[in-house]
Amino acid sequence: MSGSRQARPAEKPVLEVRGLSARIAGQEVVHDVSFEVPASGVTAVLGRNGVGKTSTLRAILGLVERSGEVLLDGVRVDGERTDRIVRRGVGYVPEDREVFAGLTVAENLRLAERRAGSGGRAERSGTTAHGTTAERRELVDALFPDLVKRAGQRAGTLSGGQQQMVSLARALLNENRILLVDEPTKGLAPRIVTEVAETLATAAQTVPVLLVEQNLQVVERLAERVVVIDAGRVVHTGPARELLDDPELVQRLLGVSAGETEVAR
Repeated sequence: MSGSRQARPAEKPVLEVRGLSARIAGQEVVHDVSFEVPASGVTAVLGRNGVGKTSTLRAILGLVERSGEVLLDGVRVDGERTDRIVRRGVGYVPEDREVFAGLTVAENLRLAERRAGSGGRAERSGTTAHGTTAERRELVDALFPDLVKRAGQRAGTLSGGQQQMVSLARALLNENRILLVDEPTKGLAPRIVTEVAETLATAAQTVPVLLVEQNLQVVERLAERVVVIDAGRVVHTGPARELLDDPELVQRLLGVSAGETEVAR
């Protein structure tokens, strides 16, 4: 994250999470979590292994049993089904990519496109604050030229990095009010990590991103704000720079030294 980055004036949050709790197989894994995501930039969710970061994202989407409030642009969506939340403009890039292995790259992308009238605020007219459908497809093609070349290749035969690009591309094809991106650099080679970070930086210029990430170098490059979760609870929120410039705080909250680049998953 550049030290010259100018602080933005206060913005109305695009996403508000209030008292969110989540249960998986009867066990509470997220406890009374509250935070906000501004309407621009990248907010990173950090924490040690197994503290509830992924579960928090899944609870926001209604993929697990939950209680509490989730507001998108000031409107409560915690009572809605996952598909309705997605249609309201919540893009999701899951931790394990979840591509359709037996389908081609082109088929994966085509299935991800939301049809006109499927619920997006401006989709029915074909024009949105983030460009027309054709313009978004042009952006995706420009961001992922390798996927254009591999359009006819089955997704299951792609490398892990290429599958991650497919997962990101599927989310970016649609009009989104926010992107939820879970562990996008997990298990990737350093060169691919850099490519993924560059792609997310470009995406964040047009849509706010809530990012679960273990690589502190990626967090430093992308994030303006951080939410730290421990044992299913929020234990710290604030500017990313404030946390990353304090080695003692990084050690205490994340369990890594200043010289380490990855937060334990």
